[in-house]
Amino acid sequence: MPAEPVAPPAVTDDDPGGRTVRRLVAVVALVAVLPALYLRGLVHNFFDLKIYMSAMDWWRVGHPLYDYVQPDRVQGELYFTYPPFSALLLWPFGLLRLGATVTIFTVLTVAAVVLTTRWVVMPLIDRHHLPRTFTLVVAVLLVLAVESTRETITFGQINMLLVVLILADLLYAVPQARRWAGVGVGLATALKLFPGIFIVYLLATRRWRAAAVASATAAAATLLAAAIAPSDSWRFWTHELWATDRVGRTDYVGNQSLFGLLSRFTAPAKPDQLLWLLLVAVVAVYGLWRAARAARAGDALTGLTLTGLVGSLVSPITWTHHIYWFVPAVVLLADAALSADRPDEARRRRWLAGLALGITAVIVYGVVTFQAWGVEPVRTENPADFVVQNAYVLISVLLLVVLPVRARRAEDDSEHREEKSRQMDRSPQ
Repeated sequence: MPAEPVAPPAVTDDDPGGRTVRRLVAVVALVAVLPALYLRGLVHNFFDLKIYMSAMDWWRVGHPLYDYVQPDRVQGELYFTYPPFSALLLWPFGLLRLGATVTIFTVLTVAAVVLTTRWVVMPLIDRHHLPRTFTLVVAVLLVLAVESTRETITFGQINMLLVVLILADLLYAVPQARRWAGVGVGLATALKLFPGIFIVYLLATRRWRAAAVASATAAAATLLAAAIAPSDSWRFWTHELWATDRVGRTDYVGNQSLFGLLSRFTAPAKPDQLLWLLLVAVVAVYGLWRAARAARAGDALTGLTLTGLVGSLVSPITWTHHIYWFVPAVVLLADAALSADRPDEARRRRWLAGLALGITAVIVYGVVTFQAWGVEPVRTENPADFVVQNAYVLISVLLLVVLPVRARRAEDDSEHREEKSRQMDRSPQ
């Protein structure tokens, strides 16, 4: 009898070879896109880092630190605006060649992206049994593609290093009641002030000891700087801190805060201060209330993400490279979408997945990278301007309202009890 024809093997979801190829193609595609995204940002040429290093050179030869000024085509004049404690840590880098400093800052930022992405994404991977290496690699590449990360790297900013301090504290030290809980937030606050919103978060969640440690750490670092550079410290805390015009135009679209939104309605005039303070109060109270509820439910990541979004909205100046907090927000939305696996939750799953994908698209494309906003004051003239010029502000407000709080699951409670038991076993009897 003639042999029966043999059908070719079908490629199914259980085919490990086909699955591996598809994953490699996805990773290669993401890697190929990154240069195109970074190309537009190369014009920054580590501009902020060069200001820091030039200011350190200026300071080293005896000039007052906060007298340093550098002209800028878009912003007019830019100054050294960080607290004196930051200057102490930046001072040694001024002794290096600029190329070496750029390399160090870039490597540290990329390492911080990998580390923090692992902290944020690994619980999602474990909870939903996702392929570990592939998911983590894709997540890191996506975070590198986000505009805030691109701007951090191409300007030579220190934002991701602050994020490491904050996440280490609020995801690990504080929930585990470590003795050093609060130190990370305190150091970050002394370096750049913005993280001080997380001390308020610790107070709102009644983490009294951690809040006290954070405050004491920030105060100690500030006093150390004052002891080494008393005149510059006095000048910063009594004058320069309150001079918002030193950091650039508030109407520029790169300022994605509530104050920036209002400034674009009134530019070149300043917006109404009372209206801004009212909006700040509403956003701060509501956002921190939701953050505290998340913390009480055992959802530390949602609590700190909401707090970061509050800080971005209420700060007078929030440049695009400051807004890291969309990254954990997208992870939380993806987690909630994957968790909505019952048949009656199909609509909720589609909404959460669509929101996560939409926000990802916006924060990768960005608000400044591919837009030429020019050097003239930016005014909001119509609804389209309002949406395009304030995309990050609107997304932040939306997330304050809709970001889901994840209830602690039974296995999470078991792990929490085991961790507490291990801590008790290690404690002296």
